[in-house]
Amino acid sequence: MGVLLGDIAAGAVAEGERLPSLTQLAAQFKVSTGVIRECQRALAERGVLSVRHGRRAVVRPEGEWDVFDPDVLAALVGGARSAHVLAEYLESRRVLEVEAAGLAAERATPAAVQQLSTAFAAMLAAAERARTNPAAEPLYQQADIDFHRAIIQAAGNRPLARMAEPIHRALTATFAALARPQTRFERGLPEHARILEAIKGGDSARARLAMREHLLTVEGYLHERTAASAPDGGAAVTGMNLSR
Repeated sequence: MGVLLGDIAAGAVAEGERLPSLTQLAAQFKVSTGVIRECQRALAERGVLSVRHGRRAVVRPEGEWDVFDPDVLAALVGGARSAHVLAEYLESRRVLEVEAAGLAAERATPAAVQQLSTAFAAMLAAAERARTNPAAEPLYQQADIDFHRAIIQAAGNRPLARMAEPIHRALTATFAALARPQTRFERGLPEHARILEAIKGGDSARARLAMREHLLTVEGYLHERTAASAPDGGAAVTGMNLSR
């Protein structure tokens, strides 16, 4: 399924076009028609294909794809538009988490503040290890995610938590694609500290500002990555404002 999905995401079959027949696809991938049928059914469940009995499957508009599905996300991030896809996730995260930080400052219980403090302490410890041992970088990434999840929980809004979780899962799966500069700890840790202090102090305006500044920094990592990889050295992310 992954290869077929990757081909579709890469534009080998355009939106609205029909895939080759089951027999042709089975011959191409050297599998049975039953396997191809199951793959198409799985892609239909993810919103990628429209499948009707007796007809060749049709590629649905990308806007209808389940962008929170890990397989769909992997295919999109692996394509030529990966920077734009990541920018969409980061932008949606900013929309949710800036307000969540403000709500957390207003509503966080002592237990929630302790959970945030524990997550930040884990970030500090992981960063110290990762400075001399790059293999420890995933520990920092996980502690970072735990910190942001703790903020969402501290906001005390269950629908907000449900909306944010798939975004966090998606970004977890794409950490490798989001290259970070060597100064990531020097930038990120003070920003997280400011968020934590604002929430602990019950200052919702300062918490929102600190979170917004931090997430714009994260979006800036993507901007740097894209600019470095563009043929002319310029930014290649379109449709998103990644500037401060």
